[in-house]
Amino acid sequence: MGSNQSWVTEFILVGFQLRAEMEVLLFWIFSLFYIFSLLANGMILGLICLDSRLHTPMYFFLSHLAIIDISYASNNVPKMLANLVNQKRTISFVPCVMQTFLYLGFAATECLILVAMSYDRFVAICHPLQYTVIMSWRLCLVLAVTSWSCGFILALVHAILLLRLPFCGPREVNHLFCEILSVLKLACADTWINQLVILAACMFVLVGPLCLMLISYMCILWAILKIQSGEGRRKAFSTCSSHLCVVGLFFGIAMVVYMVPDSKQREEQEKILSLFHSLFNPMLNPLIYSLRNAQVKASLYRALKKRSM
Repeated sequence: MGSNQSWVTEFILVGFQLRAEMEVLLFWIFSLFYIFSLLANGMILGLICLDSRLHTPMYFFLSHLAIIDISYASNNVPKMLANLVNQKRTISFVPCVMQTFLYLGFAATECLILVAMSYDRFVAICHPLQYTVIMSWRLCLVLAVTSWSCGFILALVHAILLLRLPFCGPREVNHLFCEILSVLKLACADTWINQLVILAACMFVLVGPLCLMLISYMCILWAILKIQSGEGRRKAFSTCSSHLCVVGLFFGIAMVVYMVPDSKQREEQEKILSLFHSLFNPMLNPLIYSLRNAQVKASLYRALKKRSM
């Protein structure tokens, strides 16, 4: 690593190339989104920890999702905000690799946690009588540990393969943060091994999990159609459809970025798409999965009532 990569000690994050006034406006808009996502996910995490009624498998996975969303956004957004109001948009080599490692780790872990959540909903709706037996705390812990371990092992593989590359030429990363494909374009060596590992990782954390989730939700939909109560059917369908929208956007955008052949025209589009994962997804998840939930609303009401007493 040492001699090869001493040629480049820092990169320049190109970001959005807009007028100064527009970048300041985006700074305030993105700052509000970021603060909201931190507060919403932090509130969900606090409620789940403090309210014993929410100590169930579903909320156990939601707490992990909240941690991932806070961490993923905090890894990418602060540097992006600083670059919007700062002309010196440099990032040192080691922090750049660390940012790449962390965002890949959190993104892969989120994919696998979403699979665990869909399995939890599948058992709850399709096998309600066996739910407590199947979704034991031991299984929940195994699913969570496996998700985090696999996510960060994959990220470590990407980081190690990135570190072995020489960077001796251009320094401009045409992205909002150190996104792996944008960084690889600056390498002074063949990156076919990196590209191959990225494709294999996409099959493992994107295509495979998406197929499993679609199967789970198809089974859930079939079970919903058998519900006698019209109100119960409507409520269950509303919940599942909103979950599918978020899952579809999350996986769909990731597959477009990492599995569709690259082109010059798509570079600017990919910057915009990356905003969904960095800003909008962490903001949408607590709204879709938690704050629309009656149990979470009741828990929040109890917490506010206790505070006012």
